[in-house]
Amino acid sequence: MGEKNKTSDKSDKKSERLVIKRSGYPSKGEIVIGTVTRVLDFGAFVSLDEYEGKEGLVHISEVAPGWIKDIRDYVKKGQKVVCKVLDVNPKRGHIDLSIKDVNDRQRKEKIQQWKNEMKAFKWLEIAGEKVETGRDELLKVGKKLMEKYDTVYGAFEEVTYEGYEVLVPIAGEKLARAIAEIAQENIKPPKVKVRGYFELRSNAPNGVERIKQALMEAYKQAKNVEMKLEYVGAPKYRIIIEAEDYKTAEKVLKKVTGAVLKTIKKLGGTGNFVREAI
Repeated sequence: MGEKNKTSDKSDKKSERLVIKRSGYPSKGEIVIGTVTRVLDFGAFVSLDEYEGKEGLVHISEVAPGWIKDIRDYVKKGQKVVCKVLDVNPKRGHIDLSIKDVNDRQRKEKIQQWKNEMKAFKWLEIAGEKVETGRDELLKVGKKLMEKYDTVYGAFEEVTYEGYEVLVPIAGEKLARAIAEIAQENIKPPKVKVRGYFELRSNAPNGVERIKQALMEAYKQAKNVEMKLEYVGAPKYRIIIEAEDYKTAEKVLKKVTGAVLKTIKKLGGTGNFVREAI
């Protein structure tokens, strides 16, 4: 019987999800996510999902705007809630929270951030299994990643841009390579766009051909980016450049506009470029 219980305990520990929590207290004004643990007539106690052993109180006056007859109509035990930290008193261990002070945008952003973080914990767990890194070591690595990148998901994002080498001092080479491999499979760096339109004119008999010739210069300059040229209506031609970052996109846009305007002028026409906001 004793051996069976030991085996069961080991199995339960292994199946338990890896969740890395922050030490210390949240800051005043911080948006946090938590789970309602108790609902009393005067307020609700919320266990902070991101912090080790920390629980806060949402007073009934901070649950929702207006007068509340029964707090249980608004919050229930086990419910996930996004709160704003109103006050923190580490000496007394008190954390005052508000649900009503969180707007819809903040709530959606926090929920998405937490979902991303839960994914990152799972990815870190998978990376650890690949290189046989123990759970305790993963927890240490995860905390260090939080200290440097604010979130574990942030570390996975960073490695997709900078390569596994940036994580070697924290995770060691084997684990850093495994993290980078998983990051590249799961995180696609968002591309950025810049756009505007040319106003090109030519009074020559073959003016349309000359304008086309000038626009063709754009393709010669648009390397390592995606570019789209659209006919808006004479004399306007829109250009959209999509790249990995704004620095690259702006650099290419400058080259493209310079080449097109120089060519149309050389061919006896006129032109200018107007920048558009995305």
